[in-house]
Amino acid sequence: MGTSRTATPTGEAQEPAQSTGKQPASVRTVLFALMIAMLLAMLDNMIVGTAMPTIVGELGGLSHLSWVVTAYTLATAASTPIWGKLGDMYGRKGVFLTSIVIFLIGSALSGMAQDMGQLIGFRAVQGLGAGGLMVGVMAIIGDLIPPRERGKYQGMMAGVMAVAMIGGPLVGGTITDHLGWRWSFYINLPLGAIALIAVGAVLHLPKKRSQTRIDYAGAALLTIGITSLVLLTTWGGTEYDWLSKQIVGLGVLAVVALVAFVLVERKVSDPVVPLRIFRNGNFSLVTVIGFLVGFVMFGSMTFLPLYQQTVQGASATNSGLLLLPMLLSMMAVSLVAGRVTTTSGKYKIFVTSGGALITVGLFLLSLMDTTTTRFTSGLYMAVLGAGMGFLMQTTMLIAQNSVELRDMGVGSSSATLFRTIGGSFGVAIMGAVFADQVKSTMIEKLGAVAGQKMTGGGAQMDPKALTKLPAPVKDAYAHAVANGAHQVFLWGALISVIGFAAAWFLKEIPLRGGPAAKPTEPEAPEERVAVPEAV
Repeated sequence: MGTSRTATPTGEAQEPAQSTGKQPASVRTVLFALMIAMLLAMLDNMIVGTAMPTIVGELGGLSHLSWVVTAYTLATAASTPIWGKLGDMYGRKGVFLTSIVIFLIGSALSGMAQDMGQLIGFRAVQGLGAGGLMVGVMAIIGDLIPPRERGKYQGMMAGVMAVAMIGGPLVGGTITDHLGWRWSFYINLPLGAIALIAVGAVLHLPKKRSQTRIDYAGAALLTIGITSLVLLTTWGGTEYDWLSKQIVGLGVLAVVALVAFVLVERKVSDPVVPLRIFRNGNFSLVTVIGFLVGFVMFGSMTFLPLYQQTVQGASATNSGLLLLPMLLSMMAVSLVAGRVTTTSGKYKIFVTSGGALITVGLFLLSLMDTTTTRFTSGLYMAVLGAGMGFLMQTTMLIAQNSVELRDMGVGSSSATLFRTIGGSFGVAIMGAVFADQVKSTMIEKLGAVAGQKMTGGGAQMDPKALTKLPAPVKDAYAHAVANGAHQVFLWGALISVIGFAAAWFLKEIPLRGGPAAKPTEPEAPEERVAVPEAV
Protein backbone atom coordinates (compact mmCIF):
# COMPACT_ATOMS: atom_id res chain seq x y z
CA MET A 1 0.00 0.00 0.00
CA GLY A 2 1.19 3.50 -0.68
CA THR A 3 0.14 7.03 -1.28
CA SER A 4 -1.65 8.11 -4.42
CA ARG A 5 0.62 9.21 -7.23
CA THR A 6 -0.02 11.33 -10.29
CA ALA A 7 1.26 10.57 -13.77
CA THR A 8 2.15 13.29 -16.23
CA PRO A 9 1.57 12.86 -19.97
CA THR A 10 5.13 11.58 -20.21
CA GLY A 11 4.43 8.96 -17.56
CA GLU A 12 6.60 10.50 -14.82
CA ALA A 13 5.30 9.96 -11.32
CA GLN A 14 4.51 12.96 -9.20
CA GLU A 15 3.34 13.40 -5.65
CA PRO A 16 -0.39 13.98 -5.30
CA ALA A 17 -1.69 17.49 -5.12
CA GLN A 18 -4.73 18.37 -3.13
CA SER A 19 -7.80 19.07 -5.18
CA THR A 20 -8.54 22.69 -5.90
CA GLY A 21 -12.11 21.99 -6.93
CA LYS A 22 -11.57 23.63 -10.31
CA GLN A 23 -10.65 21.73 -13.45
CA PRO A 24 -8.50 23.23 -16.24
CA ALA A 25 -10.14 24.27 -19.50
CA SER A 26 -8.69 21.28 -21.36
CA VAL A 27 -10.45 18.87 -18.96
CA ARG A 28 -13.75 20.66 -19.49
CA THR A 29 -13.26 20.40 -23.26
CA VAL A 30 -12.60 16.67 -22.96
CA LEU A 31 -15.66 16.24 -20.74
CA PHE A 32 -17.77 18.01 -23.39
CA ALA A 33 -16.46 15.58 -26.03
CA LEU A 34 -17.15 12.63 -23.72
CA MET A 35 -20.73 13.77 -23.22
CA ILE A 36 -21.19 13.82 -27.00
CA ALA A 37 -19.82 10.29 -27.21
CA MET A 38 -22.20 9.15 -24.46
CA LEU A 39 -25.06 10.86 -26.27
CA LEU A 40 -24.20 8.93 -29.43
CA ALA A 41 -24.45 5.59 -27.64
CA MET A 42 -27.70 6.42 -25.83
CA LEU A 43 -29.46 8.39 -28.55
CA ASP A 44 -29.04 5.86 -31.35
CA ASN A 45 -31.65 3.29 -30.32
CA MET A 46 -34.14 6.06 -29.46
CA ILE A 47 -33.88 7.59 -32.92
CA VAL A 48 -33.81 4.30 -34.81
CA GLY A 49 -36.83 2.97 -32.91
CA THR A 50 -38.96 5.80 -34.30
CA ALA A 51 -37.71 5.17 -37.84
CA MET A 52 -38.25 1.38 -37.81
CA PRO A 53 -41.73 1.34 -39.44
CA THR A 54 -40.38 3.36 -42.38
CA ILE A 55 -37.27 1.18 -42.61
CA VAL A 56 -39.36 -1.99 -42.77
CA GLY A 57 -41.61 -0.40 -45.38
CA GLU A 58 -38.63 0.23 -47.68
CA LEU A 59 -36.35 -2.73 -46.99
CA GLY A 60 -38.97 -5.34 -46.13
CA GLY A 61 -38.04 -8.19 -43.79
CA LEU A 62 -40.69 -7.62 -41.14
CA SER A 63 -39.97 -11.06 -39.66
CA HIS A 64 -36.39 -9.95 -38.92
CA LEU A 65 -37.36 -6.60 -37.41
CA SER A 66 -36.37 -7.52 -33.85
CA TRP A 67 -32.87 -8.40 -34.99
CA VAL A 68 -32.16 -4.79 -35.92
CA VAL A 69 -32.30 -3.98 -32.21
CA THR A 70 -31.03 -7.34 -30.94
CA ALA A 71 -27.87 -7.27 -33.09
CA TYR A 72 -26.95 -3.85 -31.68
CA THR A 73 -27.71 -4.83 -28.08
CA LEU A 74 -25.90 -8.14 -28.40
CA ALA A 75 -22.71 -6.62 -29.80
CA THR A 76 -22.76 -3.84 -27.20
CA ALA A 77 -23.17 -6.18 -24.23
CA ALA A 78 -20.64 -8.77 -25.45
CA SER A 79 -17.94 -6.20 -26.23
CA THR A 80 -18.34 -4.04 -23.11
CA PRO A 81 -15.95 -5.96 -20.78
CA ILE A 82 -13.43 -6.49 -23.57
CA TRP A 83 -13.23 -2.76 -24.36
CA GLY A 84 -12.67 -2.08 -20.66
CA LYS A 85 -9.81 -4.55 -20.45
CA LEU A 86 -8.18 -3.27 -23.66
CA GLY A 87 -8.21 0.25 -22.22
CA ASP A 88 -6.49 -0.96 -19.06
CA MET A 89 -3.86 -2.82 -21.08
CA TYR A 90 -3.04 -0.45 -23.94
CA GLY A 91 -4.18 2.97 -22.80
CA ARG A 92 -7.59 4.60 -22.64
CA LYS A 93 -7.28 7.22 -25.37
CA GLY A 94 -6.37 5.01 -28.34
CA VAL A 95 -8.94 2.36 -27.46
CA PHE A 96 -11.67 4.98 -26.99
CA LEU A 97 -10.90 6.67 -30.32
CA THR A 98 -11.00 3.24 -31.99
CA SER A 99 -14.47 2.58 -30.57
CA ILE A 100 -15.72 5.92 -31.90
CA VAL A 101 -14.35 5.12 -35.37
CA ILE A 102 -15.98 1.67 -35.37
CA PHE A 103 -19.29 3.19 -34.25
CA LEU A 104 -19.16 5.79 -37.03
CA ILE A 105 -18.28 3.16 -39.65
CA GLY A 106 -21.23 1.07 -38.48
CA SER A 107 -23.48 4.14 -38.62
CA ALA A 108 -22.41 5.02 -42.18
CA LEU A 109 -22.83 1.44 -43.38
CA SER A 110 -26.25 1.14 -41.70
CA GLY A 111 -27.38 4.26 -43.53
CA MET A 112 -26.30 2.70 -46.84
CA ALA A 113 -27.91 -0.71 -46.19
CA GLN A 114 -29.86 -2.09 -49.17
CA ASP A 115 -31.71 -4.91 -47.42
CA MET A 116 -32.60 -6.05 -43.91
CA GLY A 117 -29.73 -8.55 -43.75
CA GLN A 118 -27.17 -5.84 -44.42
CA LEU A 119 -28.79 -3.52 -41.89
CA ILE A 120 -28.65 -6.20 -39.17
CA GLY A 121 -24.99 -6.89 -39.88
CA PHE A 122 -24.05 -3.21 -39.92
CA ARG A 123 -26.00 -2.62 -36.72
CA ALA A 124 -23.83 -5.28 -35.08
CA VAL A 125 -20.74 -3.32 -36.16
CA GLN A 126 -22.30 -0.17 -34.74
CA GLY A 127 -23.08 -1.95 -31.45
CA LEU A 128 -19.51 -3.19 -31.25
CA GLY A 129 -18.32 0.42 -31.24
CA ALA A 130 -21.07 1.50 -28.84
CA GLY A 131 -19.79 -1.00 -26.26
CA GLY A 132 -16.53 0.96 -26.12
CA LEU A 133 -18.22 4.37 -26.01
CA MET A 134 -19.97 4.02 -22.65
CA VAL A 135 -17.08 2.19 -20.99
CA GLY A 136 -14.55 4.64 -22.42
CA VAL A 137 -16.50 7.65 -21.18
CA MET A 138 -16.81 6.29 -17.64
CA ALA A 139 -13.21 5.06 -17.44
CA ILE A 140 -11.68 8.29 -18.81
CA ILE A 141 -13.74 10.36 -16.37
CA GLY A 142 -12.43 8.00 -13.69
CA ASP A 143 -8.89 8.80 -14.83
CA LEU A 144 -9.33 12.56 -15.10
CA ILE A 145 -11.53 13.31 -12.09
CA PRO A 146 -10.90 11.92 -8.58
CA PRO A 147 -13.98 10.22 -7.07
CA ARG A 148 -14.41 13.04 -4.55
CA GLU A 149 -14.63 15.60 -7.39
CA ARG A 150 -16.64 13.41 -9.75
CA GLY A 151 -19.99 14.02 -8.09
CA LYS A 152 -20.33 17.55 -9.49
CA TYR A 153 -20.45 16.12 -13.02
CA GLN A 154 -23.33 13.75 -12.31
CA GLY A 155 -25.83 16.35 -13.45
CA MET A 156 -24.12 16.50 -16.84
CA MET A 157 -24.40 12.73 -17.24
CA ALA A 158 -28.05 12.72 -16.15
CA GLY A 159 -28.68 15.57 -18.59
CA VAL A 160 -27.29 13.50 -21.46
CA MET A 161 -29.67 10.68 -20.57
CA ALA A 162 -32.61 13.07 -20.44
CA VAL A 163 -31.71 14.59 -23.82
CA ALA A 164 -31.50 11.10 -25.33
CA MET A 165 -34.81 9.90 -23.91
CA ILE A 166 -36.75 13.07 -24.64
CA GLY A 167 -35.09 14.15 -27.86
CA GLY A 168 -34.56 10.72 -29.40
CA PRO A 169 -38.15 9.99 -30.47
CA LEU A 170 -38.76 13.60 -31.53
CA VAL A 171 -35.53 13.84 -33.53
CA GLY A 172 -36.10 10.40 -35.01
CA GLY A 173 -39.59 11.31 -36.18
CA THR A 174 -38.49 14.65 -37.62
CA ILE A 175 -35.50 13.18 -39.47
CA THR A 176 -37.55 10.32 -40.89
CA ASP A 177 -40.34 12.59 -42.07
CA HIS A 178 -38.14 15.27 -43.69
CA LEU A 179 -34.77 13.70 -44.54
CA GLY A 180 -35.48 9.98 -44.78
CA TRP A 181 -34.69 7.09 -42.44
CA ARG A 182 -31.07 6.80 -43.58
CA TRP A 183 -30.29 10.10 -41.85
CA SER A 184 -31.25 8.43 -38.56
CA PHE A 185 -27.81 6.84 -38.90
CA TYR A 186 -25.99 9.59 -40.77
CA ILE A 187 -26.78 12.08 -37.97
CA ASN A 188 -24.16 10.24 -35.88
CA LEU A 189 -21.35 11.21 -38.26
CA PRO A 190 -21.03 14.96 -37.53
CA LEU A 191 -21.53 14.43 -33.78
CA GLY A 192 -18.98 11.63 -33.76
CA ALA A 193 -16.51 13.72 -35.75
CA ILE A 194 -16.71 16.49 -33.14
CA ALA A 195 -16.06 14.01 -30.32
CA LEU A 196 -13.23 12.37 -32.30
CA ILE A 197 -11.44 15.63 -33.02
CA ALA A 198 -11.88 17.06 -29.52
CA VAL A 199 -10.72 13.90 -27.73
CA GLY A 200 -7.83 13.39 -30.17
CA ALA A 201 -6.59 16.97 -29.82
CA VAL A 202 -7.09 17.74 -26.13
CA LEU A 203 -6.98 14.47 -24.19
CA HIS A 204 -3.44 13.58 -23.07
CA LEU A 205 -3.06 10.30 -21.23
CA PRO A 206 0.09 8.21 -20.72
CA LYS A 207 0.51 5.56 -23.41
CA LYS A 208 0.70 1.97 -22.24
CA ARG A 209 2.22 -1.07 -23.87
CA SER A 210 1.26 -4.25 -22.09
CA GLN A 211 3.67 -7.18 -22.17
CA THR A 212 0.94 -9.65 -21.22
CA ARG A 213 -1.09 -11.72 -23.66
CA ILE A 214 -4.76 -11.07 -24.22
CA ASP A 215 -6.97 -13.59 -22.44
CA TYR A 216 -8.62 -14.93 -25.61
CA ALA A 217 -10.17 -17.95 -23.89
CA GLY A 218 -11.77 -15.80 -21.19
CA ALA A 219 -12.99 -13.25 -23.74
CA ALA A 220 -14.53 -16.00 -25.90
CA LEU A 221 -16.28 -17.71 -22.96
CA LEU A 222 -17.58 -14.40 -21.62
CA THR A 223 -18.89 -13.45 -25.07
CA ILE A 224 -20.70 -16.79 -25.41
CA GLY A 225 -22.20 -16.46 -21.93
CA ILE A 226 -23.39 -12.87 -22.44
CA THR A 227 -24.72 -13.63 -25.93
CA SER A 228 -26.69 -16.60 -24.60
CA LEU A 229 -28.18 -14.49 -21.79
CA VAL A 230 -29.19 -11.65 -24.12
CA LEU A 231 -30.74 -14.03 -26.65
CA LEU A 232 -32.52 -15.90 -23.85
CA THR A 233 -34.12 -12.75 -22.50
CA THR A 234 -34.85 -11.39 -26.00
CA TRP A 235 -36.47 -14.53 -27.40
CA GLY A 236 -38.03 -15.97 -24.24
CA GLY A 237 -41.81 -15.65 -24.29
CA THR A 238 -41.83 -14.01 -27.75
CA GLU A 239 -39.99 -16.00 -30.42
CA TYR A 240 -40.04 -19.18 -28.32
CA ASP A 241 -41.84 -20.45 -25.25
CA TRP A 242 -39.89 -20.10 -21.99
CA LEU A 243 -39.73 -23.90 -21.62
CA SER A 244 -38.87 -24.58 -25.26
CA LYS A 245 -35.70 -26.47 -26.12
CA GLN A 246 -34.20 -23.31 -27.67
CA ILE A 247 -34.60 -21.20 -24.50
CA VAL A 248 -33.61 -24.01 -22.14
CA GLY A 249 -30.60 -24.73 -24.36
CA LEU A 250 -29.54 -21.09 -24.25
CA GLY A 251 -29.86 -21.13 -20.47
CA VAL A 252 -27.69 -24.24 -20.17
CA LEU A 253 -25.12 -22.79 -22.60
CA ALA A 254 -24.98 -19.54 -20.61
CA VAL A 255 -24.40 -21.37 -17.31
CA VAL A 256 -21.73 -23.67 -18.76
CA ALA A 257 -19.91 -20.80 -20.50
CA LEU A 258 -19.94 -18.54 -17.44
CA VAL A 259 -18.80 -21.32 -15.07
CA ALA A 260 -15.97 -22.15 -17.48
CA PHE A 261 -15.17 -18.43 -17.68
CA VAL A 262 -14.75 -18.20 -13.90
CA LEU A 263 -12.48 -21.26 -13.89
CA VAL A 264 -10.32 -19.82 -16.67
CA GLU A 265 -10.10 -16.39 -15.04
CA ARG A 266 -8.82 -17.94 -11.82
CA LYS A 267 -5.86 -19.48 -13.65
CA VAL A 268 -4.68 -16.97 -16.26
CA SER A 269 -2.09 -14.37 -15.29
CA ASP A 270 -3.94 -11.39 -16.78
CA PRO A 271 -7.68 -12.17 -16.97
CA VAL A 272 -10.07 -10.14 -19.10
CA VAL A 273 -12.16 -9.56 -15.94
CA PRO A 274 -9.97 -9.89 -12.81
CA LEU A 275 -12.04 -11.71 -10.21
CA ARG A 276 -10.15 -9.82 -7.49
CA ILE A 277 -12.37 -6.78 -8.06
CA PHE A 278 -15.35 -8.78 -6.73
CA ARG A 279 -13.52 -9.46 -3.47
CA ASN A 280 -14.24 -5.84 -2.59
CA GLY A 281 -17.54 -5.90 -0.72
CA ASN A 282 -18.65 -2.48 -1.95
CA PHE A 283 -17.95 -3.37 -5.59
CA SER A 284 -19.91 -6.62 -5.38
CA LEU A 285 -22.84 -4.92 -3.66
CA VAL A 286 -22.94 -2.02 -6.09
CA THR A 287 -22.96 -4.38 -9.11
CA VAL A 288 -25.97 -6.16 -7.60
CA ILE A 289 -27.67 -2.80 -7.03
CA GLY A 290 -26.78 -1.74 -10.59
CA PHE A 291 -28.27 -4.97 -11.97
CA LEU A 292 -31.51 -4.38 -10.06
CA VAL A 293 -31.63 -0.70 -11.08
CA GLY A 294 -31.29 -1.74 -14.73
CA PHE A 295 -33.95 -4.42 -14.22
CA VAL A 296 -36.63 -2.17 -12.76
CA MET A 297 -35.72 0.99 -14.67
CA PHE A 298 -35.62 -0.37 -18.21
CA GLY A 299 -38.36 -2.89 -17.50
CA SER A 300 -40.69 -0.24 -16.11
CA MET A 301 -39.91 2.59 -18.53
CA THR A 302 -40.72 0.36 -21.49
CA PHE A 303 -44.37 0.36 -20.48
CA LEU A 304 -44.86 3.96 -19.35
CA PRO A 305 -45.30 5.40 -22.88
CA LEU A 306 -47.57 2.48 -23.81
CA TYR A 307 -49.79 3.17 -20.80
CA GLN A 308 -49.95 6.89 -21.51
CA GLN A 309 -50.69 6.44 -25.22
CA THR A 310 -53.23 3.64 -24.86
CA VAL A 311 -54.96 4.49 -21.58
CA GLN A 312 -54.51 8.26 -21.34
CA GLY A 313 -54.80 8.93 -25.08
CA ALA A 314 -51.49 10.76 -25.49
CA SER A 315 -49.84 11.23 -28.88
CA ALA A 316 -47.18 8.71 -29.85
CA THR A 317 -45.16 11.52 -31.44
CA ASN A 318 -44.67 13.15 -28.05
CA SER A 319 -43.77 9.93 -26.23
CA GLY A 320 -40.43 11.39 -25.16
CA LEU A 321 -42.08 14.46 -23.61
CA LEU A 322 -44.36 12.20 -21.56
CA LEU A 323 -41.32 11.16 -19.54
CA LEU A 324 -40.33 14.75 -18.80
CA PRO A 325 -41.41 14.80 -15.10
CA MET A 326 -39.31 11.73 -14.38
CA LEU A 327 -36.27 12.91 -16.35
CA LEU A 328 -36.26 16.46 -14.95
CA SER A 329 -36.54 15.04 -11.44
CA MET A 330 -33.67 12.66 -12.18
CA MET A 331 -31.49 15.51 -13.48
CA ALA A 332 -32.19 17.81 -10.54
CA VAL A 333 -31.63 15.16 -7.87
CA SER A 334 -28.49 13.85 -9.58
CA LEU A 335 -27.05 17.36 -9.68
CA VAL A 336 -27.77 17.98 -5.99
CA ALA A 337 -26.46 14.57 -4.95
CA GLY A 338 -23.30 15.14 -6.95
CA ARG A 339 -22.62 18.52 -5.38
CA VAL A 340 -23.22 17.22 -1.86
CA THR A 341 -20.98 14.21 -2.51
CA THR A 342 -18.21 16.48 -3.76
CA THR A 343 -18.53 18.75 -0.71
CA SER A 344 -18.99 16.16 2.01
CA GLY A 345 -17.62 12.92 0.55
CA LYS A 346 -20.79 11.16 1.75
CA TYR A 347 -22.64 8.87 -0.64
CA LYS A 348 -24.29 5.97 1.21
CA ILE A 349 -27.29 8.11 2.14
CA PHE A 350 -27.97 8.71 -1.55
CA VAL A 351 -27.89 5.01 -2.40
CA THR A 352 -30.29 4.10 0.39
CA SER A 353 -32.55 7.07 -0.40
CA GLY A 354 -32.51 6.15 -4.08
CA GLY A 355 -33.51 2.58 -3.33
CA ALA A 356 -36.37 3.80 -1.13
CA LEU A 357 -37.65 6.34 -3.68
CA ILE A 358 -37.53 3.87 -6.58
CA THR A 359 -39.53 1.39 -4.51
CA VAL A 360 -42.10 4.05 -3.53
CA GLY A 361 -42.25 5.47 -7.05
CA LEU A 362 -42.90 2.07 -8.63
CA PHE A 363 -45.53 1.28 -6.03
CA LEU A 364 -47.30 4.58 -6.77
CA LEU A 365 -47.19 3.83 -10.49
CA SER A 366 -48.79 0.45 -9.77
CA LEU A 367 -51.83 2.34 -8.42
CA MET A 368 -52.61 3.88 -11.84
CA ASP A 369 -55.76 2.79 -13.60
CA THR A 370 -57.96 4.01 -16.46
CA THR A 371 -59.02 7.11 -14.49
CA THR A 372 -55.56 8.33 -13.46
CA THR A 373 -54.80 11.81 -14.80
CA ARG A 374 -51.58 12.79 -16.53
CA PHE A 375 -50.80 15.18 -13.67
CA THR A 376 -51.05 12.38 -11.12
CA SER A 377 -48.97 9.97 -13.18
CA GLY A 378 -46.44 12.79 -13.67
CA LEU A 379 -46.08 13.17 -9.89
CA TYR A 380 -45.56 9.43 -9.53
CA MET A 381 -42.92 9.49 -12.26
CA ALA A 382 -41.14 12.37 -10.54
CA VAL A 383 -40.73 10.21 -7.42
CA LEU A 384 -39.29 7.39 -9.53
CA GLY A 385 -37.01 9.86 -11.31
CA ALA A 386 -35.68 11.16 -7.99
CA GLY A 387 -34.73 7.63 -7.00
CA MET A 388 -32.98 7.09 -10.32
CA GLY A 389 -31.15 10.39 -9.90
CA PHE A 390 -29.73 9.25 -6.58
CA LEU A 391 -28.56 5.92 -7.98
CA MET A 392 -27.60 6.17 -11.64
CA GLN A 393 -24.21 7.87 -11.31
CA THR A 394 -23.58 7.25 -7.61
CA THR A 395 -23.39 3.50 -8.18
CA MET A 396 -20.76 4.00 -10.90
CA LEU A 397 -18.82 6.37 -8.62
CA ILE A 398 -18.75 3.74 -5.85
CA ALA A 399 -17.70 1.03 -8.31
CA GLN A 400 -14.78 3.12 -9.56
CA ASN A 401 -13.75 4.12 -6.04
CA SER A 402 -13.67 0.44 -5.06
CA VAL A 403 -11.04 -0.63 -7.62
CA GLU A 404 -7.44 0.36 -8.20
CA LEU A 405 -6.71 2.63 -11.14
CA ARG A 406 -5.16 -0.24 -13.11
CA ASP A 407 -8.61 -1.90 -13.03
CA MET A 408 -10.60 1.26 -13.80
CA GLY A 409 -11.59 -0.02 -17.24
CA VAL A 410 -12.78 -3.47 -16.18
CA GLY A 411 -14.42 -1.98 -13.08
CA SER A 412 -16.39 0.51 -15.18
CA SER A 413 -17.23 -2.09 -17.83
CA SER A 414 -18.36 -4.66 -15.26
CA ALA A 415 -20.68 -2.14 -13.59
CA THR A 416 -22.05 -1.12 -17.01
CA LEU A 417 -22.44 -4.75 -18.09
CA PHE A 418 -24.42 -5.75 -15.00
CA ARG A 419 -26.78 -2.82 -15.52
CA THR A 420 -27.19 -3.73 -19.20
CA ILE A 421 -27.90 -7.39 -18.43
CA GLY A 422 -30.31 -6.29 -15.70
CA GLY A 423 -32.16 -4.12 -18.21
CA SER A 424 -32.34 -7.00 -20.68
CA PHE A 425 -33.77 -9.30 -18.02
CA GLY A 426 -36.18 -6.60 -16.84
CA VAL A 427 -37.63 -5.91 -20.28
CA ALA A 428 -38.04 -9.62 -21.02
CA ILE A 429 -39.50 -10.76 -17.70
CA MET A 430 -41.73 -7.72 -17.15
CA GLY A 431 -42.80 -7.96 -20.78
CA ALA A 432 -43.93 -11.53 -20.18
CA VAL A 433 -45.85 -10.45 -17.05
CA PHE A 434 -47.45 -7.57 -18.97
CA ALA A 435 -48.46 -9.71 -21.95
CA ASP A 436 -49.97 -12.41 -19.74
CA GLN A 437 -52.02 -9.87 -17.76
CA VAL A 438 -53.26 -8.11 -20.91
CA LYS A 439 -54.27 -11.43 -22.44
CA SER A 440 -56.16 -12.62 -19.35
CA THR A 441 -57.98 -9.27 -18.99
CA MET A 442 -59.05 -9.24 -22.66
CA ILE A 443 -60.37 -12.80 -22.40
CA GLU A 444 -62.24 -11.85 -19.23
CA LYS A 445 -63.88 -8.81 -20.83
CA LEU A 446 -64.43 -9.99 -24.43
CA GLY A 447 -64.54 -13.76 -24.16
CA ALA A 448 -62.00 -16.42 -25.12
CA VAL A 449 -62.28 -16.14 -28.92
CA ALA A 450 -62.24 -12.33 -29.23
CA GLY A 451 -59.68 -11.93 -26.43
CA GLN A 452 -57.28 -14.40 -28.03
CA LYS A 453 -57.67 -12.69 -31.41
CA MET A 454 -56.92 -9.25 -29.98
CA THR A 455 -53.82 -10.36 -28.09
CA GLY A 456 -52.38 -12.81 -30.60
CA GLY A 457 -49.82 -10.31 -31.87
CA GLY A 458 -47.93 -9.90 -28.64
CA ALA A 459 -50.45 -8.03 -26.47
CA GLN A 460 -49.65 -4.64 -27.98
CA MET A 461 -51.64 -2.62 -30.46
CA ASP A 462 -50.87 0.52 -32.46
CA PRO A 463 -52.70 3.44 -30.74
CA LYS A 464 -53.82 4.67 -34.18
CA ALA A 465 -55.38 1.32 -34.99
CA LEU A 466 -57.04 1.31 -31.57
CA THR A 467 -59.04 4.46 -32.40
CA LYS A 468 -60.79 2.63 -35.26
CA LEU A 469 -62.16 -0.14 -33.01
CA PRO A 470 -65.64 -0.17 -31.42
CA ALA A 471 -65.93 1.59 -28.07
CA PRO A 472 -66.37 -1.62 -26.00
CA VAL A 473 -63.20 -3.11 -27.51
CA LYS A 474 -61.21 0.08 -26.90
CA ASP A 475 -62.43 0.21 -23.32
CA ALA A 476 -61.50 -3.43 -22.76
CA TYR A 477 -58.02 -2.94 -24.19
CA ALA A 478 -57.45 0.20 -22.09
CA HIS A 479 -58.35 -1.76 -18.95
CA ALA A 480 -56.10 -4.61 -20.07
CA VAL A 481 -53.10 -2.31 -20.56
CA ALA A 482 -53.77 -0.60 -17.20
CA ASN A 483 -53.88 -3.99 -15.48
CA GLY A 484 -50.72 -5.08 -17.24
CA ALA A 485 -48.92 -1.89 -16.18
CA HIS A 486 -50.17 -2.43 -12.62
CA GLN A 487 -48.54 -5.86 -12.49
CA VAL A 488 -45.28 -4.62 -14.05
CA PHE A 489 -44.85 -1.74 -11.63
CA LEU A 490 -45.90 -3.79 -8.61
CA TRP A 491 -43.35 -6.50 -9.40
CA GLY A 492 -40.78 -3.79 -10.04
CA ALA A 493 -41.44 -2.33 -6.58
CA LEU A 494 -41.04 -5.74 -4.94
CA ILE A 495 -37.75 -6.42 -6.75
CA SER A 496 -36.37 -2.96 -5.97
CA VAL A 497 -36.74 -3.75 -2.25
CA ILE A 498 -33.77 -6.09 -2.70
CA GLY A 499 -31.63 -3.22 -3.97
CA PHE A 500 -32.78 -1.03 -1.10
CA ALA A 501 -31.78 -3.75 1.39
CA ALA A 502 -28.39 -4.26 -0.30
CA ALA A 503 -27.63 -0.53 -0.03
CA TRP A 504 -27.62 -0.73 3.78
CA PHE A 505 -24.63 -3.10 3.69
CA LEU A 506 -22.42 -0.63 1.78
CA LYS A 507 -19.45 0.73 3.70
CA GLU A 508 -18.84 4.44 3.30
CA ILE A 509 -15.16 4.30 2.36
CA PRO A 510 -13.67 7.82 1.86
CA LEU A 511 -13.56 8.88 -1.78
CA ARG A 512 -10.08 9.29 -3.22
CA GLY A 513 -8.86 12.72 -4.26
CA GLY A 514 -10.82 14.81 -1.78
CA PRO A 515 -9.48 18.11 -0.39
CA ALA A 516 -9.72 16.71 3.11
CA ALA A 517 -7.69 13.61 2.34
CA LYS A 518 -4.50 13.29 4.35
CA PRO A 519 -1.40 12.43 2.29
CA THR A 520 -0.19 10.09 5.03
CA GLU A 521 -3.31 7.93 4.96
CA PRO A 522 -2.72 4.60 3.17
CA GLU A 523 -4.62 4.10 -0.04
CA ALA A 524 -4.78 1.48 -2.71
CA PRO A 525 -1.89 2.06 -5.13
CA GLU A 526 -2.97 3.96 -8.19
CA GLU A 527 -1.87 6.36 -10.85
CA ARG A 528 -3.73 9.61 -11.18
CA VAL A 529 -3.63 11.09 -14.64
CA ALA A 530 -3.13 14.81 -15.06
CA VAL A 531 -4.28 16.74 -18.10
CA PRO A 532 -2.14 19.79 -18.94
CA GLU A 533 -3.60 23.26 -18.72
CA ALA A 534 -2.60 24.08 -22.28
CA VAL A 535 -2.64 21.88 -25.34
